[in-house]
Amino acid sequence: MALFTNKEQHDEMTMTYATLILQDAGIEITADALTKLAAASGNDVDSYWAPLFAKLCAEKDLNKMLLTGGGSGGGGGGGGGAAGGAAEEVVEEEEKEEEEEEVELGGGLFGDDAGDGDY
Repeated sequence: MALFTNKEQHDEMTMTYATLILQDAGIEITADALTKLAAASGNDVDSYWAPLFAKLCAEKDLNKMLLTGGGSGGGGGGGGGAAGGAAEEVVEEEEKEEEEEEVELGGGLFGDDAGDGDY
């Protein structure tokens, strides 16, 4: 089974890993360094990827990006509270339904409706 569905995904991930390797090693991230690392790892990457990643890295502080994480996804924390309230409502509704069922069942142990029959 293939790890990536197309060459573009493969090339982008190869450059991402190459960038992280160079950053971790303290080597300047250049198009030449990315190309050499990708080739040394046995990956064939389209020629536009290395300059693209090198330019991106030149404009950003990678250490800061790696330590702070991505820029999106910050709004996810608020949704948990609403879900908790919804879960409580569901539990309350289930309890009400159970109570209603108990009331509707009625009947005695041996089928007598009053429940006070002789044993």
